[in-house]
Amino acid sequence: MLNEVKSRPAGGKLIMWNVATLDGHFEGTKKWDLDFHNIVWGDELEQLSLEQLNQCNSLVFGRVTYEGMAAYWTKETGTIADLMNSIPKIVFSKTLSKADWNNTRLVKDNVEGEVAKLKHAEKDSYIFGSADLSATLMKLGLIDEYRICVAPIILGGGTPLFNPAQEQLKLHLLSTQVLKNGGVILRYQPEK
Repeated sequence: MLNEVKSRPAGGKLIMWNVATLDGHFEGTKKWDLDFHNIVWGDELEQLSLEQLNQCNSLVFGRVTYEGMAAYWTKETGTIADLMNSIPKIVFSKTLSKADWNNTRLVKDNVEGEVAKLKHAEKDSYIFGSADLSATLMKLGLIDEYRICVAPIILGGGTPLFNPAQEQLKLHLLSTQVLKNGGVILRYQPEK
């Protein structure tokens, strides 16, 4: 269980959750090159994943991550797969024509309005992957927490988790958790 530093605000938060390498990549040099996730996967991260999914209002994706996650999780079985397939999902995309993954709603515009609706829920919503969507949400100041599991590996190349931005975003550390396998989970919130 992660150490809480501050009390939780009323209403749901929008939380970016990702596994990233020490050099800042959330995937390797090819799309869905995620083998480094196996370095940090284990009992502790599985338990955290179950806790997050059981307390989740919805999962939020950009098109690319949505398509990859839907292709993967609809073929998987087990507790995490059951949760991934049953939790409400929102995919933000101007190019996607339909969203067939169970409990998915396609949103083509009004990102701010849709995120505002999520924040009225009692539970948190999680953004998985989705670097481009996350960059948009960051620019709009809509992400309430950054929860990153740093894998102890330097890939030397790949897709960066954070795109270059024109402004700095100062963060406040909420907690850290060191995993037995060397991964570190960092939780930050934007400074107000």
